[in-house]
This record gives sequence, structure tokens and C-alpha cells, in this order.
Amino acid sequence: MICKKQINQTQNQWAQGIIAIGKLKNERNACEQKAKEFIDSLYAFDHVPVLFKPTRCETKQFRFDKNEALSYFIAGKNRTCQEDQGFTSQPWIKIRFENTGWILEENRAITMGNYYFTDIHNQEVKVEYTLGYKLIENQLKIDLHHSSFPFKA
Repeated sequence: MICKKQINQTQNQWAQGIIAIGKLKNERNACEQKAKEFIDSLYAFDHVPVLFKPTRCETKQFRFDKNEALSYFIAGKNRTCQEDQGFTSQPWIKIRFENTGWILEENRAITMGNYYFTDIHNQEVKVEYTLGYKLIENQLKIDLHHSSFPFKA
């Protein structure tokens, strides 16, 4: 059975990965390598279909492969989606998760809640998420990632 502790560990790895990629934004080769390792270690693209709906996308809202995820995270001249600005290039200095709902099963889990991104000016951005995890070779991998800004009337 997947437990909350495993999910919290995976979320912490995700947050630390985003921060680490952002620190490398001025070193393109190292940044790209780190982002590829991040995607390979935390997302299930090599194993099962992944549904990825990043926060800051309007034209190409849904991403289904590693190259599209990489484009979203680091952009660059070889980005696959022209609207991408490189989410990690903000850069973020702190990310915290607040899970508000859990579905835990033997090999599958889903969480939703808010995560908060703090930039170098100590400005915090609140984002809503739903994350699905699949247990693959004894490691949680993300196979569902939906992220959006809260509704404003």
C-alpha cells in the first residue's frame, strides 16, 4: 500500500528538483541535463502514458511526452512549445505542498491541494494541483500532473 510518507518524499524531491534546475538557468547544458534527470526520475513517461497539464500554458495546454515536459520546465531555443518560458527559470527558492485530499491504493495514489512557490523576491505564488502517482519498480512516478492558478472572479 502506498503511504502518505512516500508521497511527501516524492513531493519534496519534486520541489528540490525544480529549485535545483532553476539554479542552473545560466548554465544551459547543466540545466538541460538536470531537467532531463528530474523528468526521468519523477515522471513515468518511460513506463506508462502521462497526463501533464502545466500551470502556465494556454496554447498547448496538455503535454504527453518528455520533450514537451522539458520544453515547459526549461524552454530554450529548442523548445517544442513556442509559448514556453521555462517554468524553472523564475527561479524559485522555496516550494511547499499542502495536500488536502488523498486516494491511496496498493500501486496507485492521487493527491490534490495547493503548492506555494516563493521567488527570489520572497513573493509567494499559490497554485492548485492534482498529482497521480504509480508505483513502478518500488518507486513512485508521476503519471498525472494537473496544475492551475486558483479561480478569480
